[in-house]
Parts: sequence; C-alpha cells; structure tokens
Amino acid sequence: MKHYLCQNFLNIKMKIRASLLSKLTISLLAAGSLAACNQNKSASSTSSTTPPPANTAIVYVNQDSLIVKYDYAKDMRKRLEDKGSVAKNDVGSKQQALQREVADYQKNANSMSANERSMTETRLQREGQEFQQYQQNAGAQFQSEQADESKKLYEKIYNFTKQYAKDNGYKVVLTFQTGNINLLYADPSLDVTSDFVKKINEAYAKDKK
Repeated sequence: MKHYLCQNFLNIKMKIRASLLSKLTISLLAAGSLAACNQNKSASSTSSTTPPPANTAIVYVNQDSLIVKYDYAKDMRKRLEDKGSVAKNDVGSKQQALQREVADYQKNANSMSANERSMTETRLQREGQEFQQYQQNAGAQFQSEQADESKKLYEKIYNFTKQYAKDNGYKVVLTFQTGNINLLYADPSLDVTSDFVKKINEAYAKDKK
C-alpha cells in the first residue's frame, strides 16, 4: 500500500506540474514574450510621422506597435502577470504542504498501526485528488480572466477606432501585423500608428482620472 501511495503521489505531482505549467506559467511567459517580441518587431518597423494624403479613405495601424505602446495594454499585462504570480505561488504552496504530509507519513509509517496507515493513506489520496481539482480550477480561472481582459482590450481599441476614423474622415482603418498575410503591403504614407497611439493613450489617460 505504501508503494502504491508513493507511486500515486508521483503521478499526481507529474499531472500537477504539467497542468500548472500549461495553464499558468506558460500563460505568463506568453504574455511577457509577446510584449518583448512585439517590441522588437515594432522597433524594426517605422511608423510614418507625416499625415496621410488629403481625402485618404483607408489607413492602417501597426498592431505590433499598438499592443506594445498602448498604455492600457501595458496595464493589462501587469494585472495578468500579478494575478498569475499569485495563483502560481498559491498552488505551489499547497503542493509543498501536501508533499510534506506525504514525507512525514513515509517517515513514520513503520511506527504506525495498520489501521493508522490505512486511514492516513486514504486521507492523503483524498487530499491529492482535492489538490488536483484545486490547481485545475486555478488554471481555468486564470484563463477566464485572460479571456475577459482580451475582450476588454479589443472593445477599447474598437470603440476608439470608430471615433478616430470619424474625426479624421477615414472610411477604413486596417491593422498590419508582422507575419500576418491579410495585409501584404500598404504604402507607408497610409501608416497612422504614431498618431493613433498618441491619441488612444490620451483618451485612456482621461478615462483613468
């Protein structure tokens, strides 16, 4: 029974690590890597500082630069990083507590009666299953918060873009993203990224007051 408990707990640990990494740590790394990657991309691309030609109906915004330079997106990433770190530390502390309980049992098993061993093993197995469920719920909660934040980001950009287009007489505002073939080429004179980022950050600053 003792061997079964040890093996079962090792299996639980492997599942915990895989799930936790996929649902929390990887999510955090992805958020940080996205910011760093996009920063490099935006640095290599140039945004036109001159206004588009008069009567231009179509313009575009560099999405890589927007996501990196938009202050709301920066704040969003910080919120997610903080929440992810808290969740990861919380799950990690619970895992360590369970590991200590198993280690204590293994240390004292020989001095325990058969009934005590059976009761302890049953309890530890139950706690291991409860912990698995807890860490899965934590990962699902974090993913849900990521989805909510992404939706809010899209809505903010979309709503601002409608007003920006109206104010400037644009009929279409496209986005350009490195590696995205939906927009293969656009004349640099149609790039309004710098002005767009400046204005959207000004609007966000007013909203925060």
